[in-house]
Amino acid sequence: MTNDASNAGSEPLDRHTTGEDRVRMVARQLSEPRTANWIAEEAGWSHEPTKRVLERLIDDGILHRDDDGAHTTYYPDYRRQAMQEAMRLRDGEHTVEELTDRLAEMNARIRSWQNEFDVDSPNQLRGTLADETLETDEADRRREIAREWERLQRRIRIVGFAVREWDFLAPTTEPAEANG
Repeated sequence: MTNDASNAGSEPLDRHTTGEDRVRMVARQLSEPRTANWIAEEAGWSHEPTKRVLERLIDDGILHRDDDGAHTTYYPDYRRQAMQEAMRLRDGEHTVEELTDRLAEMNARIRSWQNEFDVDSPNQLRGTLADETLETDEADRRREIAREWERLQRRIRIVGFAVREWDFLAPTTEPAEANG
């Protein structure tokens, strides 16, 4: 990629990042396993160099590879993502009380869906789509609620961890001691 005047009209992401940088950004934001082709397309870079970057990310422990399916897929270390998000929450502008209130709100929202649809999980809600009398708009609404329910469940785990480990996650100004 060149940085001459011919790129002046290209996307800002393209002008200020290399292909490798874009692959790294896409890979770190994955929320589900994806193929190298998908990642390459999202990053706007060719397949072979993308695969080389993905292999380096695997070597660095940032990504994992799954060769079990029809296509090799790559996915982030979800534990690392969760820990980083918990640290961002701890370091952010919210207090532990505000995060606790947010947890209560998310749980209340899930309970309202459980009561409204008489189900206990997002998949049980999806199972109600088999009702042939269900209008298309209502079916779409239930699919969207199931997706949001799953997203809230993930957020609850992360926010709950940040609240439980509030003191542990506190930023430190002391360098870590090397015990040998």
